[in-house]
Amino acid sequence: MEKKELIKKALEAQQKAYVPYSKFKVGAALIAEDGKVFTGCNIENAAYSPSVCAERTAIFKAVSEGNRKIKAIAVVADSDYTYPCGVCRQVIREFGRDAIVIIAKSEDEYKEYKLDELLPHGFGPENLK
Repeated sequence: MEKKELIKKALEAQQKAYVPYSKFKVGAALIAEDGKVFTGCNIENAAYSPSVCAERTAIFKAVSEGNRKIKAIAVVADSDYTYPCGVCRQVIREFGRDAIVIIAKSEDEYKEYKLDELLPHGFGPENLK
């Protein structure tokens, strides 16, 4: 799948965001190792802490369907370039140590990073040995 197509899926997911409090819509789309695409949006809750980011929604959907290896993830939001929060970076690290992270404003305007650039010295399973 091309990067632009993955970004398009993230833009579509963004429109499904449930954000009655912040009004800040985020969408994500990832491609798993087997080529399947999973999307997610941010989902808020009046109590705030039970809210979940778009990236984690997409990742947890993939994992719940047996896909545990992320090749790439695209993230779009209502602002210029919006990067994954620290928690999302750690979750991406768990399932996509070598993942490409695409931060996009549109299908034509995006930046691409290796996860290690966004989460240097990340904590992973190998640290528990």
